[in-house]
Amino acid sequence: MSDAPTLPELIDMQIRTTGPMSVATYMGLCLTHPSKGYYKGADPLGAAGDFVTAPEISQMFGELIGFFFVSLWQQMGSPKEFTLLELGPGRGTLMADMLRVACRAEGFRDGLDLRLFETNPALIAEQNARLEPYGPKWIDGFDKVGPGPLLVVANEFFDALPIRQFVRGVDGWHERMVGLSDGKRSFGLSPTPIPASAMPEAVANAEPNSVLEVGLANGEVMTRLARTVSTQGGAILAIDYGYARTQTGETLQGVRRHQYADVLDAPGEVDLSAHVDFEALGAVAAKAGLTVQPLATQGQFLTRMGINDRAKALSGANPGSAADIASAKARLVAPEQMGNLFKAFCAASPGLQPPGFA
Repeated sequence: MSDAPTLPELIDMQIRTTGPMSVATYMGLCLTHPSKGYYKGADPLGAAGDFVTAPEISQMFGELIGFFFVSLWQQMGSPKEFTLLELGPGRGTLMADMLRVACRAEGFRDGLDLRLFETNPALIAEQNARLEPYGPKWIDGFDKVGPGPLLVVANEFFDALPIRQFVRGVDGWHERMVGLSDGKRSFGLSPTPIPASAMPEAVANAEPNSVLEVGLANGEVMTRLARTVSTQGGAILAIDYGYARTQTGETLQGVRRHQYADVLDAPGEVDLSAHVDFEALGAVAAKAGLTVQPLATQGQFLTRMGINDRAKALSGANPGSAADIASAKARLVAPEQMGNLFKAFCAASPGLQPPGFA
């Protein structure tokens, strides 16, 4: 009996059977195939993995976000029941740092219903090891939350959702597809043109060969979350790399072991991501009735939340680690490091005043 087909073989078989697939379909198979997808594999984080996220750089990141949510919780009247939901919680590091400070607020721990949206078995085990005292529940749907206010945090989550790509041609826009050429996976264009009138106004008449990335999955997730927050109260905080206004540009990338990798090579073994269109996310949240805060850079957000004072306090308590603490702070907030590339996005119930935003 032959071995089960690999993910690359499954993808190639599907292309041969049904024709070229959209970039979104390809990304979805690579990242979330039920048994062979990237996020079903081993822990991708850290020095031995493919990338490092902000919570793994310094505890200050999670602590300041913990203060952020305590402020919102208190503004809502310290509700006796509320859901705190994290999307893509990694190893649980961010949430552990958040709750270490948030649960100092009287009543926060008692009312907390902690939910985690995660599909990676290895990461779920790590999350449980760190967060078990808080009674976490793992969910596979964005509607599976309690009836009280909903507070959502998503760090480097939206960038990993599938995108579609469109290329501007002389006769309109054409969707970029993944097909086979001489037996190898390659990009091509759908022959069916899409008129400029069907594209976002800001980019409809872009230069020939311009690339537009559309995050339909981002919009679907934000729609579901924003509707719940609009009904039950609360806020959504998303920190990710992206741009403030809908624009053209090709940002789809592959990363493997901290190095850029070809997105078409080794499906299921390469992390795929693309920059987030925060203007599009904001439009969806506003349509659901939420108030969207002015987009901040990660550096602005963390500075306004008090990272300088927190770094000073940590250095005072751990003089031998002062250089490491300063280096970690710089990595998080310096414009040439993560400070400007990453953005902080917040949509909240009308009347709330989320800290850290102008």
